[in-house]
Amino acid sequence: MNTGMRSPDLNPLRPWRHPLRLWRVGCYNLTGLPVATFVFSVIVVLLSLTAGLLITFVLALPFAWLTFVLSRGFARFERGRVAALAGVRIDDPVPPLVATSAWGRLKERVRSPQRRREIAHHVASFPVQTFAYVVTTAAWCGSLAMLALPTYINGMPEDEAKFHFFEVGQGLGAAGVAAVGLFGVLFVAPWATIGSARLSVTLARALLGPTSDAVHQAEVRRIEQQRGAAVDSAEAERRRIERDLHDGAQQRLVALAAGLGAARQKLDAELSPDAGTGAAQNMEEGRRMVAEAHEEAKAALKEIRDLVRGIHPVILEDRGLDAALSAVVARSPVPVTLDVQLSSRLPAAVESAAYFVVSEALTNVAKHAHATRAHVAIARSGDRLVAEIRDNGRGGADPDRGSGLRGLRDRVEGLGGSIWVISPPGGPTTISVEMPCAS
Repeated sequence: MNTGMRSPDLNPLRPWRHPLRLWRVGCYNLTGLPVATFVFSVIVVLLSLTAGLLITFVLALPFAWLTFVLSRGFARFERGRVAALAGVRIDDPVPPLVATSAWGRLKERVRSPQRRREIAHHVASFPVQTFAYVVTTAAWCGSLAMLALPTYINGMPEDEAKFHFFEVGQGLGAAGVAAVGLFGVLFVAPWATIGSARLSVTLARALLGPTSDAVHQAEVRRIEQQRGAAVDSAEAERRRIERDLHDGAQQRLVALAAGLGAARQKLDAELSPDAGTGAAQNMEEGRRMVAEAHEEAKAALKEIRDLVRGIHPVILEDRGLDAALSAVVARSPVPVTLDVQLSSRLPAAVESAAYFVVSEALTNVAKHAHATRAHVAIARSGDRLVAEIRDNGRGGADPDRGSGLRGLRDRVEGLGGSIWVISPPGGPTTISVEMPCAS
């Protein structure tokens, strides 16, 4: 969470490191009581009417429906309040309704455990928010009152302040109470505010957020999707390599073998004892075939090198992402500006994914975007690598229609990353990528 309610810290002044956060947490506690009072009153009244009219059943249905509808709205408001003031984001676990009829949707609401937990939160939140409100106001008002005691003690009856079992007058007594008040302002009140807010947030997380089983299931689904994306990406890469070998280097090697065979026959015929007047012509024809075979061999070798570079560029392994992308940018037919902000090498899988994302994106720019310029920016932000590719082309890129962008998405999601494509018709196009890169 993003407030002073984080993990324990030995520094007693830790809440004052971020005064604005402390102020927001205090506002969360102070606004909690009026909100909880209103919500509690509405929900309890509706529940009472629903229960009291169950004997008629038909009359109870509108109140039951209104209970769930208002409860849903109150829950959304509370999640927003927790996020805005306490700095804690609570995911909404309630699935959308699928029934089409009013009666079916009502039954779906009643049977939903997540919606019933929201109603339970609205009832249980009232005493918890009352406690947080009382603790916060008592801690701050009491501490500030004692701290300011020397300034107004002269205006009190007999110039004395009475504290149940003892009385404090001017002088050292008032100064001692002020010292206690200062201690309360610096230490007691901030921690009381944070502690009581944590209690309210814990209740909201438990009843308004997903359960631990739901979180675990969602994490399992996410990992399965990432694994599926990685498998699909690897399979697509395997098919590409197979296609490139079959259509390129393999065909050239077949032609090379055929050419060398024909040249051998020509040379054997020229060197045979029965060679006649056509020996010189056979020799010349054989030399020509050998020369053609030599060119085919060089072309096949170039294609194999390009294929190997497509699998994992040597320059990427030797000199890193900046140098490898500089080579890609230099080969691009569209002018590209490159900005790489990396202070150290990244894991090999991340570097490779970033390299191919930029390479494929620039290939798409050259083939489809009709752009006149592009920009590539890569930087590391904490434990994540952030990459952005922009062009001023005609836009309209859609990962669901283009196999290239879909392959990039599979590659990125296979590493636990995310990719966003913003490409309205008419342009420009922006591809943003985030990938975890913790070593």
